[in-house]
Amino acid sequence: MSETLESLGDALLTAARKAGADAADAMVLQGTSVSIDVRSGVLEQAERAEGTDLGLRVFIGRKQAIVSASDSSAATIAAMAERAVAMAREAPEDPFVGLADPDQLATSWDLAALELADATPEPTPADLQDDALRAEAAGLAVAGVSQVQSASASYGAHRVHLSATNGFSGGYARTSRSVSCVAIAGTGTGMERDYDGDSRTFQADLRSADDIGRIAGERAVERLNARKPSTGTFPVLFDERISASLIGHLLAASNGSAIARGSSWLQDALGQEVLPTSLSLIEDPHRPRASGSRPFDGEGLPTQRRALVENGVLTGWTLDLSSARKLGMSSTGNAARGASSPPAPANWNLALTQGDRSRADLIRDMGDGLLVTSMIGSTINPNTGDYSRGAAGFWIENGEISHPVNECTIAGNLRDMLRRIIPANDARPYLSRVVPSLLIEGMTLAGN
Repeated sequence: MSETLESLGDALLTAARKAGADAADAMVLQGTSVSIDVRSGVLEQAERAEGTDLGLRVFIGRKQAIVSASDSSAATIAAMAERAVAMAREAPEDPFVGLADPDQLATSWDLAALELADATPEPTPADLQDDALRAEAAGLAVAGVSQVQSASASYGAHRVHLSATNGFSGGYARTSRSVSCVAIAGTGTGMERDYDGDSRTFQADLRSADDIGRIAGERAVERLNARKPSTGTFPVLFDERISASLIGHLLAASNGSAIARGSSWLQDALGQEVLPTSLSLIEDPHRPRASGSRPFDGEGLPTQRRALVENGVLTGWTLDLSSARKLGMSSTGNAARGASSPPAPANWNLALTQGDRSRADLIRDMGDGLLVTSMIGSTINPNTGDYSRGAAGFWIENGEISHPVNECTIAGNLRDMLRRIIPANDARPYLSRVVPSLLIEGMTLAGN
């Protein structure tokens, strides 16, 4: 169709007013995605999706309702508005819902500086298939690899536009390009699996498919002949591949929604030390070419660089408008939403202070312990921070990698664990969450 995303948003707002809404906002998403999977040297699956999603949120006083559709016809837009207003009239009152005040809104931004979208032409299906085939071949070429479970390549291009009756109107485009490979080594009950992959905003930044397939194969082979470790108290080194999950638990506990519900182990920790005093956790939604970058949030507020944790001290919560109002605070510009969902607090790009030692240095100095490279399952008590997860990786003996291990559980309490983390200096700077390998001494390990 010839309509722009902005004009579709305007049409939704006009329809909402006509249907009787006191206020409204509209989100219009338009995207294309292509994915190719290969197996045994042949194409296994090819998918292409194109579509436009419309989301309309309306307010009747302090009542709200949301409807969405994938049809942008005038008749559908009118029906969406009428249904949303009817739903809002029956919804319960919520004193904390509502649009931002005009003086809270983002008024200018520099999309070029953010580099959210790659102008390089969309890759052809043949290009993507070639990447997937190269990754598979490189994985199979590793001695000890018995099969490649999957090798995939994909591309996505999406545009979003947000508009509201408070005067906000803005949009941007985003692209992504990725390659992944999952390799299996060994046979029968002794099979082990591992993976590698890369996803970038700009195609030129993507690591080579050959490199991704080779590393996936090598990782799978390294895990052969794994055995359970001893039970006891040991230092545990969370590999950079999975260390961001620890910081993710901190983010979940400092999310305004959890705080407003009273269901967070950080409920009383504002202004207290939650990390070692040498560490800070910085959120920066303006990093070029990063997947978590954006010029404004899902409510039209400006995004901002801020320290969630500064010199070990928790400085604030992650807030959208609703959670901020519940807590008597101001939004931090962290609202995220989709076409069919209301805004909710979410974090953008994060970076944890890196250490002055390498991963190899930490392994050398930890004596006997566990290097964790993958995790399964999760039992996290959101109220107490009690932590228990299944893990696999490598046993460290006298400061050297001895053998692979699996079928073990690591446990502790997140409040205590995070205050004892020792970071390496191996974080990948292009990821949305830049977190190095993290060593925690005195973890409970259940194995044999």
